[in-house]
Amino acid sequence: MRAKGISYDTGFVKDGSYSRSRFDPKEVERELRIIRDDLHCNAVRVMGGDPDRIELAADLGLEVWYSPYPLELAADELLALFADCAERAERLRRRGAEVVFVTGAELSLMNPGFLPGDTTDERIALLSRPELVREHLGPVSARVNAFLDQAVATVREHFGGRVTYAAVPLERVDWTPFDLISLDLYRSAETADRFADGVHDLAAQGKPVAITEFGSAGYRGAGDRGALGLDIVEYDAEGPVRLKDTYERDEAGQAAYLRELLEAFDAGGIDATFVFTFALYDHVHRPDADPRDDLDLASYGIVKVYEDRPGTTYPDLPWDPKAAFTTLATYHHTH
Repeated sequence: MRAKGISYDTGFVKDGSYSRSRFDPKEVERELRIIRDDLHCNAVRVMGGDPDRIELAADLGLEVWYSPYPLELAADELLALFADCAERAERLRRRGAEVVFVTGAELSLMNPGFLPGDTTDERIALLSRPELVREHLGPVSARVNAFLDQAVATVREHFGGRVTYAAVPLERVDWTPFDLISLDLYRSAETADRFADGVHDLAAQGKPVAITEFGSAGYRGAGDRGALGLDIVEYDAEGPVRLKDTYERDEAGQAAYLRELLEAFDAGGIDATFVFTFALYDHVHRPDADPRDDLDLASYGIVKVYEDRPGTTYPDLPWDPKAAFTTLATYHHTH
């Protein structure tokens, strides 16, 4: 792989509320240095809904995949966000950084107007009903591609670098307007037997291919769920509350999943990969609480975040590495 990356969450924004409440610029810089120096990443996908936060986190000598991640926005709001972020990304690029602009992510699931459903949860629920997904494939693809034509034109008015979009397979994106093909791609129990062949097919399409999202939660059996690992969490309007049941921690399983997919992507000729994710800051680790309150079990983060204490490996930061952290650092250092 040319670009060895990880996603970095600056905070998803929904109804004015941030998934990452604490955002200290010094901590952000420290974490990005750890991503560069200790994880041996040469690229980072900076994700979030606040353009100011994305811009602040995007300048540290890594290849930056500048990735606004809108939630529940209408089409005109999406275009305005992309225009704003494209201008910021262009300023960064003109200072000498290698920047790829990611024109949103999973728009059909995360925003209205593409799939049936008034909320993200309702739209994602369709994924568990393959017959409904098949019914909507044609219309959702047409809507997504029509919107992306507008979005790419808007972005290119402000940004002179390479442009892509973080798609989910059901969207059947027409990649003609883009410089790179990018997919959020998880292996689940249902796709395991054909996953490697699918990766090879992606790389044979004539453009560089990036996997903009892949990973596993940290409980036993999470890898079999693929992208649906967070389904074990109960949420309210403020965010995650507790787990729906008790689950067994399996950091070794999370680490093994990452290594297996990295090997598959290397073997399949993928150009860039971005593990999801460095940390999910609102899915905190509560080792001394009721097991259902340990939200980190559902987190795709390779570090476990505390709400009331510093870490031990990096005492100036409120988290500790998981086994996946070491696995990713070793893989990137040796490949």
